[in-house]
Amino acid sequence: MLVIVAPGQGAQTPGFLRPWLEDPTFASRFEWLATVAGADLVTHGTESDAETIRDTRVAQPLLVATGLVAALELFPHPADAFARIGAVAGHSVGELTAAAGARAITAEQAMVLVRERGNAMADASAATPTGMTAILGGDRDEVLATLARHGLTAANDNGPGQVVAAGTLEQLAALADDAPAKARLMPLSVAGAFHTEHMRPAVDHVERLARSVSTHDPRTRVISNRDGQVVHDGREVLRRIVGQVASPVRWDLCLETMADLGVTGILEMPPAGTLTGIAKRALKGVATFALKTPDQLDAARAFCDEHGESSEMETSPTWRMVVSPVKGTFHIAGDAAATDVLPAGAPIGDVASLRDRIPVTAAHGGQVVEWLVEDGDLVSPGQPLLRLHPEGAA
Repeated sequence: MLVIVAPGQGAQTPGFLRPWLEDPTFASRFEWLATVAGADLVTHGTESDAETIRDTRVAQPLLVATGLVAALELFPHPADAFARIGAVAGHSVGELTAAAGARAITAEQAMVLVRERGNAMADASAATPTGMTAILGGDRDEVLATLARHGLTAANDNGPGQVVAAGTLEQLAALADDAPAKARLMPLSVAGAFHTEHMRPAVDHVERLARSVSTHDPRTRVISNRDGQVVHDGREVLRRIVGQVASPVRWDLCLETMADLGVTGILEMPPAGTLTGIAKRALKGVATFALKTPDQLDAARAFCDEHGESSEMETSPTWRMVVSPVKGTFHIAGDAAATDVLPAGAPIGDVASLRDRIPVTAAHGGQVVEWLVEDGDLVSPGQPLLRLHPEGAA
């Protein structure tokens, strides 16, 4: 099982884009997305210094454009990718890269959204001086208790031994004087307290714009930052990405879902290294590949061939698939089992996982064509449960 991941803000380094732009095809595609974003991303990816590309308005579109164009370098025929990719996930702004890569939204839509997201988050950051600090090591319960004591948010939970605290500069200073035992604090080079309530104005702005974005059901499993669930409804993918601006990134739960899927290989899109580093610590025995420069493309394709397998998502517009969001035991709802037609939003059952029971609904509704599981079956994340003939389809 191959999972492709896209990094979030902080992964960028000065000049990282320079070798990629030596390819004329990459350069022309990248310049197109930079034009959509309304920013000189070529200069920022090659000449700008670390402080310049730290700016949220610059960093976010730079990362998304790089990941999307690099994906076309990795898979020159995009349709071939879905025979290999078992799932995709993006950390923070990387979710826009993942969503566009899975075809839930277009690359151009992703660039407009990331432009507005970056601008709005920068404006929200300017309202109150805030920041983020990584807490490396320490006892997890003690770390979380310390954050609560100082009114800080665990904005990123990246798995064993890595929690990122976010809040005002005063709150972070208090944390520095009261660090959890056996933990190392590392202030992050970001412009504000991302994924906290401080970003609520940015959510409101992006949410208004997102109402006009057309979506499609993704062509492979999309693992959501919010709770690690697999999401197969394009509208829900977009809703979660918008809301994530002001809510914590649960990358730890994304990693759990990858393990539930039986991942054997994780490939990180450029600028790579951060997420594969986390995976090496959290998912022992899983192979990783950090795609940093174009001279690695042949090796990256071989890695994809070695680990790749189709997610078997139904992509024909004639059908709609309802899939399991998590690993667990599926229980069919009595009303759903007794009907041949389900209205949009109708519950079809729930999946009982180790943590809780997750309700499953038929987001689009339609005529029941085929149940693909039975009551009490064990299911995996993204496993098809029900095939529907959409309402209004010929």
